[in-house]
Amino acid sequence: MRTIRSRTAAAAVAVVLAGLSLTACDGDTEAASSAPSAAGPGSGTTGGSGGENGTSGSSGASGKGEGSGSGQGSSGGKGGSSGKTGGTGKDGGTANSASDACTGDNVKTTVSKVTRPLNHVLIKITNSGSQACNAYGAPLLGFDGDQAATRINEDSKPQSVLSVAPGSSAYASVALTGEPGESTGGTVKQLTVHFASRSGSGSVGSPAKLALPAGTHKDDNASVTYWQSSASDALTY
Repeated sequence: MRTIRSRTAAAAVAVVLAGLSLTACDGDTEAASSAPSAAGPGSGTTGGSGGENGTSGSSGASGKGEGSGSGQGSSGGKGGSSGKTGGTGKDGGTANSASDACTGDNVKTTVSKVTRPLNHVLIKITNSGSQACNAYGAPLLGFDGDQAATRINEDSKPQSVLSVAPGSSAYASVALTGEPGESTGGTVKQLTVHFASRSGSGSVGSPAKLALPAGTHKDDNASVTYWQSSASDALTY
């Protein structure tokens, strides 16, 4: 009788222990199912990066229990400002540019008759501007209705370009006639002075139109010197 009771008690204890084991397993399963998955839909998305030069978005926080977390990326970063367009530089000596040349726009031009040498006139330019100008080459001369510029005396070419400071002057002399009997000519009344460009091709700026001294006579052998720094140098030719 005592043996039967002992077996019955042992069986009852086994049933109780089995029940407790099943309860613990069920609890572990629920805990596992409620925990967020590291790679599941609960992880937040990375925030979008900003525009050019903008602040990149920060990574989204990890998802909540329902897996709906999202990133906080900043939007539309401002781009860098564009640089200003470079200003147009001053003329660097292109052909037919009057930016640094002596012309009728920045010099006062006169013409006068001289006693020596015979049959010469002297052209004088004075810088009336506030900056130095360059007297390039020789003056390009036209008398009355001349169809071509007066010949230039190449023997008078200086070693360098003559720079004329404000208030200073440059000179060129004109031999009006050649040897007697070698050419034909006549009386002239007006002289137009054009100014050479840096390149030596054509003229630049405004010309100067001058009245010649009364009784000025010119023939086909007339010639003009290059610009010189003094009247005496110009009248040497």
